[in-house]
Amino acid sequence: MKDLKVGDVLAIHSYKHNGKLDHTSSEATVLDIKDDMIVCGNDKTMINESDGRTHQINEPAILFFYKDKWYNIIGQIKNRGIFYYCNIATPYIIEEGIIKYIDYDLDLKVFPDGSFRVLDRNEYKYHSKIMEYPKELDTILKRELTNLIEVKKQKKDPFKPEIIEKYYEIYKNIKKN
Repeated sequence: MKDLKVGDVLAIHSYKHNGKLDHTSSEATVLDIKDDMIVCGNDKTMINESDGRTHQINEPAILFFYKDKWYNIIGQIKNRGIFYYCNIATPYIIEEGIIKYIDYDLDLKVFPDGSFRVLDRNEYKYHSKIMEYPKELDTILKRELTNLIEVKKQKKDPFKPEIIEKYYEIYKNIKKN
Protein backbone atom coordinates (compact mmCIF):
# COMPACT_ATOMS: atom_id res chain seq x y z
CA MET A 1 0.00 0.00 0.00
CA LYS A 2 1.50 3.28 -1.08
CA ASP A 3 1.73 6.13 1.37
CA LEU A 4 0.97 4.02 4.45
CA LYS A 5 1.18 6.24 7.50
CA VAL A 6 0.85 6.05 11.26
CA GLY A 7 -2.82 6.31 12.22
CA ASP A 8 -4.13 4.50 9.12
CA VAL A 9 -6.64 1.76 9.91
CA LEU A 10 -6.24 -1.51 8.02
CA ALA A 11 -8.19 -4.75 8.02
CA ILE A 12 -6.50 -8.12 8.56
CA HIS A 13 -7.18 -11.22 6.46
CA SER A 14 -5.69 -14.56 7.43
CA TYR A 15 -5.72 -17.30 4.79
CA LYS A 16 -4.98 -21.01 4.70
CA HIS A 17 -2.42 -22.59 2.36
CA ASN A 18 -5.17 -23.50 -0.13
CA GLY A 19 -6.07 -19.81 -0.51
CA LYS A 20 -9.27 -20.03 1.54
CA LEU A 21 -9.96 -17.06 3.79
CA ASP A 22 -9.75 -18.29 7.40
CA HIS A 23 -10.65 -15.22 9.46
CA THR A 24 -10.77 -11.45 9.32
CA SER A 25 -10.49 -8.51 11.65
CA SER A 26 -11.55 -5.00 10.74
CA GLU A 27 -9.22 -2.94 12.91
CA ALA A 28 -5.47 -2.67 12.85
CA THR A 29 -4.40 0.90 13.52
CA VAL A 30 -0.87 1.51 12.24
CA LEU A 31 1.42 2.58 15.10
CA ASP A 32 4.88 2.28 13.52
CA ILE A 33 6.33 1.59 10.10
CA LYS A 34 9.85 0.20 9.75
CA ASP A 35 11.76 -1.22 6.80
CA ASP A 36 11.22 -4.80 7.97
CA MET A 37 7.87 -4.61 9.79
CA ILE A 38 4.77 -2.71 10.74
CA VAL A 39 3.29 -2.43 14.22
CA CYS A 40 -0.46 -2.08 14.66
CA GLY A 41 -2.86 -1.90 17.58
CA ASN A 42 -6.49 -2.64 18.28
CA ASP A 43 -8.83 -2.92 21.23
CA LYS A 44 -11.84 -5.17 21.65
CA THR A 45 -11.72 -6.02 17.97
CA MET A 46 -14.22 -8.36 16.31
CA ILE A 47 -12.95 -11.54 14.64
CA ASN A 48 -15.02 -13.03 11.82
CA GLU A 49 -14.36 -16.72 11.17
CA SER A 50 -14.83 -18.24 7.70
CA ASP A 51 -17.57 -20.52 9.04
CA GLY A 52 -19.70 -17.49 9.98
CA ARG A 53 -18.87 -17.42 13.70
CA THR A 54 -17.78 -14.13 15.23
CA HIS A 55 -16.16 -13.34 18.54
CA GLN A 56 -14.81 -10.24 20.16
CA ILE A 57 -11.34 -10.04 21.65
CA ASN A 58 -11.77 -8.60 25.14
CA GLU A 59 -8.53 -6.69 25.49
CA PRO A 60 -6.16 -4.39 23.64
CA ALA A 61 -3.47 -5.94 21.48
CA ILE A 62 -0.31 -4.79 19.77
CA LEU A 63 0.44 -6.64 16.52
CA PHE A 64 3.82 -7.08 14.85
CA PHE A 65 3.87 -8.06 11.17
CA TYR A 66 7.19 -8.83 9.48
CA LYS A 67 8.26 -8.56 5.85
CA ASP A 68 10.93 -11.27 6.05
CA LYS A 69 9.97 -13.51 8.97
CA TRP A 70 7.50 -16.36 8.78
CA TYR A 71 5.56 -15.35 11.86
CA ASN A 72 3.60 -12.51 13.37
CA ILE A 73 3.32 -11.64 17.04
CA ILE A 74 0.37 -10.32 19.02
CA GLY A 75 0.98 -8.83 22.46
CA GLN A 76 -2.27 -9.12 24.42
CA ILE A 77 -2.68 -6.73 27.36
CA LYS A 78 -4.72 -8.63 29.95
CA ASN A 79 -5.45 -8.01 33.63
CA ARG A 80 -3.03 -10.83 34.55
CA GLY A 81 -0.18 -9.40 32.48
CA ILE A 82 1.01 -9.43 28.90
CA PHE A 83 0.46 -12.60 26.92
CA TYR A 84 1.93 -13.16 23.47
CA TYR A 85 0.19 -15.13 20.77
CA CYS A 86 2.46 -15.86 17.84
CA ASN A 87 1.30 -17.27 14.52
CA ILE A 88 3.64 -19.19 12.25
CA ALA A 89 2.64 -17.52 8.99
CA THR A 90 3.99 -16.08 5.77
CA PRO A 91 5.49 -12.61 5.75
CA TYR A 92 2.69 -10.07 5.35
CA ILE A 93 1.62 -8.12 2.31
CA ILE A 94 -0.74 -5.15 2.18
CA GLU A 95 -3.28 -4.93 -0.64
CA GLU A 96 -6.16 -2.47 -0.83
CA GLY A 97 -5.93 -1.53 2.85
CA ILE A 98 -5.74 -5.14 4.05
CA ILE A 99 -2.86 -6.88 5.81
CA LYS A 100 -2.76 -10.39 4.34
CA TYR A 101 -0.87 -13.52 5.31
CA ILE A 102 -1.16 -17.30 5.21
CA ASP A 103 -1.48 -18.87 8.66
CA TYR A 104 0.15 -22.27 9.08
CA ASP A 105 -1.58 -23.32 12.31
CA LEU A 106 1.49 -23.69 14.51
CA ASP A 107 1.29 -21.10 17.28
CA LEU A 108 3.45 -20.10 20.20
CA LYS A 109 1.70 -18.84 23.32
CA VAL A 110 3.88 -16.99 25.82
CA PHE A 111 2.62 -16.36 29.34
CA PRO A 112 3.40 -13.36 31.59
CA ASP A 113 5.83 -15.46 33.67
CA GLY A 114 7.87 -16.19 30.52
CA SER A 115 6.78 -19.79 30.12
CA PHE A 116 5.51 -20.81 26.70
CA ARG A 117 3.73 -23.56 24.83
CA VAL A 118 3.59 -24.59 21.17
CA LEU A 119 -0.05 -24.99 20.12
CA ASP A 120 -1.91 -26.75 17.31
CA ARG A 121 0.70 -29.30 16.22
CA ASN A 122 -2.05 -31.78 15.31
CA GLU A 123 -3.91 -29.17 13.26
CA TYR A 124 -0.64 -28.40 11.47
CA LYS A 125 -0.02 -32.10 10.70
CA TYR A 126 -3.59 -32.50 9.43
CA HIS A 127 -3.47 -29.44 7.15
CA SER A 128 0.03 -30.32 6.00
CA LYS A 129 -1.27 -33.66 4.82
CA ILE A 130 -4.58 -32.63 3.23
CA MET A 131 -3.14 -29.47 1.59
CA GLU A 132 0.10 -31.25 0.65
CA TYR A 133 2.59 -28.73 2.00
CA PRO A 134 5.84 -29.09 0.06
CA LYS A 135 8.81 -30.42 2.05
CA GLU A 136 10.63 -27.08 1.58
CA LEU A 137 7.70 -25.25 3.17
CA ASP A 138 7.60 -27.67 6.10
CA THR A 139 11.32 -27.03 6.62
CA ILE A 140 10.84 -23.23 6.55
CA LEU A 141 7.92 -23.32 8.99
CA LYS A 142 9.68 -25.55 11.52
CA ARG A 143 12.85 -23.46 11.27
CA GLU A 144 10.87 -20.26 11.85
CA LEU A 145 9.16 -21.77 14.91
CA THR A 146 12.61 -22.61 16.29
CA ASN A 147 13.81 -19.06 15.49
CA LEU A 148 10.74 -17.55 17.16
CA ILE A 149 11.30 -19.61 20.32
CA GLU A 150 14.93 -18.44 20.38
CA VAL A 151 13.87 -14.77 20.03
CA LYS A 152 11.47 -15.30 22.95
CA LYS A 153 14.12 -17.05 25.11
CA GLN A 154 16.57 -14.20 24.49
CA LYS A 155 13.80 -11.69 25.38
CA LYS A 156 14.38 -9.78 22.17
CA ASP A 157 11.79 -7.31 20.87
CA PRO A 158 8.87 -7.49 21.10
CA PHE A 159 9.08 -9.94 24.04
CA LYS A 160 9.53 -7.13 26.55
CA PRO A 161 6.51 -5.68 28.39
CA GLU A 162 7.85 -2.15 27.98
CA ILE A 163 7.68 -2.49 24.18
CA ILE A 164 4.01 -3.48 24.33
CA GLU A 165 3.29 -0.71 26.85
CA LYS A 166 5.04 1.90 24.67
CA TYR A 167 2.99 0.97 21.62
CA TYR A 168 -0.22 0.82 23.65
CA GLU A 169 0.37 4.43 24.73
CA ILE A 170 0.85 5.40 21.08
CA TYR A 171 -2.38 3.55 20.22
CA LYS A 172 -4.35 5.35 22.95
CA ASN A 173 -3.00 8.72 21.81
CA ILE A 174 -3.96 8.08 18.17
CA LYS A 175 -7.47 6.96 19.20
CA LYS A 176 -7.91 9.98 21.47
CA ASN A 177 -7.11 12.41 18.60
